[in-house]
Amino acid sequence: MQIKQLVVPLELKTLNETGEFAGYGSVFGNIDSYGDVVVKGAFRNFLSTNAAEAVKMLWQHNPEEPIGVYDEIREDDIGLFVKGRLLKDDVVKAKEAYALLKNKALSGLSIGYSVNSGGYRYGDDGLRYLTDIKLWEVSVVTFPANAAANVNSVKSINEIKTIRDFENFLRDAGFSRNQAKAISCHGYKAINDQCDAEDEIAQAVAALQQLSQSIKSGVTA
Repeated sequence: MQIKQLVVPLELKTLNETGEFAGYGSVFGNIDSYGDVVVKGAFRNFLSTNAAEAVKMLWQHNPEEPIGVYDEIREDDIGLFVKGRLLKDDVVKAKEAYALLKNKALSGLSIGYSVNSGGYRYGDDGLRYLTDIKLWEVSVVTFPANAAANVNSVKSINEIKTIRDFENFLRDAGFSRNQAKAISCHGYKAINDQCDAEDEIAQAVAALQQLSQSIKSGVTA
C-alpha cells in the first residue's frame, strides 16, 4: 500500500472562537509533481461507507498529534469539503493551531490518502487520474506552496506489475518524471540524456543508490 500526501492552499470558509472551521482538503484538477490528478468522484466510494469521524484531523501529518475531529466531509464541484473542530480547550497543539490559523500563520490543508486497486486511469496526456481514493486523514500544515504529493510510507516492490508501476516506483524513490521514464525504457545510462546539469546527475545517482538499497530490503521509502 502506498500512502501519499497532497497539499493544497488552505481555503478557510469559516473559523470561529470555538475552533470550528470549514475549508477544502483537496481541490479537483490539481496536477502534482508525480503527474497525478484527483478527479471529481474520487472520494465517493470511501465517503459512502465511512463517516466523517473516520478521517483523522492531524497536525502536520503526525499520527501522534491529533488536534480535532471532523463533523462533515463531502465532495462538491470544487473538491473535498471538510468541516471540523479544533479541540483547543483540551489539546495544547490544537490551541496552537487555532492561534496560527486565526493569524494566518498557517495556510495549508493536506490529505493523507492511498489509491485503491484499479482506482486510477492514464490519460492521453500521460497524467494519472485518480478515480478511487481511500482517505486516511486531513492535516493542518504549514507550507501549501507546492501541491506535490510526497510519499510518506512504504510500497512493496512486489506491487510492481507494469512499466507504469515501475515508473511510479522510481519517482517515489526520488527520480524526476523524465528520469523515471528513461530508466524504465532504456536503463540507467539514459539518465544522462535527460539531465542538463551535473547536480541533476548527482541527484539521480544518489536516488539510484537509495533505490538499490531499498530493493535489497524489499521496500522503498
